[in-house]
Amino acid sequence: MLAIVIGSKSDLPIFQEALKLIKELPVKYEFKILSAHRTLDATVAYAKEAEKRGVKVIIAAAGASAALPGVISSCTTLPVIGVPIASTCLQGMDALLSMVQMPKNVPVGVVSIGEAGATNAILLALRIISLQNIEIKNFLERHKEEIRDKVLKEEIF
Repeated sequence: MLAIVIGSKSDLPIFQEALKLIKELPVKYEFKILSAHRTLDATVAYAKEAEKRGVKVIIAAAGASAALPGVISSCTTLPVIGVPIASTCLQGMDALLSMVQMPKNVPVGVVSIGEAGATNAILLALRIISLQNIEIKNFLERHKEEIRDKVLKEEIF
């Protein structure tokens, strides 16, 4: 199972396109709104119980100080992928730097800012899960072929 956690309802739009990928697959996922600052106890409990619920990878998206992925990572040994969100005048650079500058022994894998990051986070999570699931691996191979074919068919003029 895949877990996606966002810091606020306003972060939801960056995942709308990316969620179409997992809706094509028999992958269970949960989507939750939690905040490292406003709902700390619930966030910690969620992260600590994730593995027992069958979660294999956690994607955590946040903007500004973007503490959510780090807090979650500090409470689990599951892979955590951070998605920085552009929510301030710094256009997501604050969130990106917050996520990549984690202290030693608190790993967070970080993808690009915004919608592209949300899609890449889901694809990366699926790649991790595909190590033990041939159906997902086959889907990812087909997806890569579709993207390649789409690019090759594009005409310049």
